[in-house]
Amino acid sequence: MYAAVNTFVLVLASVFPVVNPPGSALVFLGLTSSAPPDVRAVLARRIALNSFVLLVCSFLLGALILQFYGISVPILRVAGGIIVAVSGWQLLNGGSHKELDASAGDVSRGNLLNQAFYPLTLPLTTGPGSIAIVISIGLSEATVTGPADRIIFVLASLLAIAVLALTILVCFTYADRVQRLLGGGGTDIAVRLSAFILFCLGLQILWSGANDLLRSVLSAVPLQSLPVP
Repeated sequence: MYAAVNTFVLVLASVFPVVNPPGSALVFLGLTSSAPPDVRAVLARRIALNSFVLLVCSFLLGALILQFYGISVPILRVAGGIIVAVSGWQLLNGGSHKELDASAGDVSRGNLLNQAFYPLTLPLTTGPGSIAIVISIGLSEATVTGPADRIIFVLASLLAIAVLALTILVCFTYADRVQRLLGGGGTDIAVRLSAFILFCLGLQILWSGANDLLRSVLSAVPLQSLPVP
């Protein structure tokens, strides 16, 4: 039981800040501001389902994909960290707001339901950063010993992803109420704070991958070849 709870908390705590359902919901509301409430509700359900399927596939098949292309976990963390940090920096400086203002009209005039996967699910909700983290967690299954422990690890991870998808559904469905509750200034503060946390998280992921790469390089260098002061 302890292993299941520990895995559940680990997966949810790792992915939730990157996906950031409350912050993503405010961005989603900006993109679909002219859509009727019923259409926005359908979109919220589809985005939550798409996010669940995308993260589950990344968790279960990510190791095979990395092995096929010869990509190491540290490289995956470095790439994902850069993407997360850049996204947070752009949102922190208001760049994403300008892009939303420019594209909101196009999204609202088109067929919104066809936009449910791209760009509303990928990369708006579950971007490369969250996918990289889920793949990294899936790779750690190899370190779990015993078939029973592996089953517990997989089930607890899938449950955490399901809870995350449910949180996305709730936040996206009631995004308009949150915006009215916070007001214009409160919404901007919430988005900026989420962006700063996202930026810091991206740097942490980047540093973790770079640290692993540096250790692998140093371990491959013989001690005799290092200069002695």
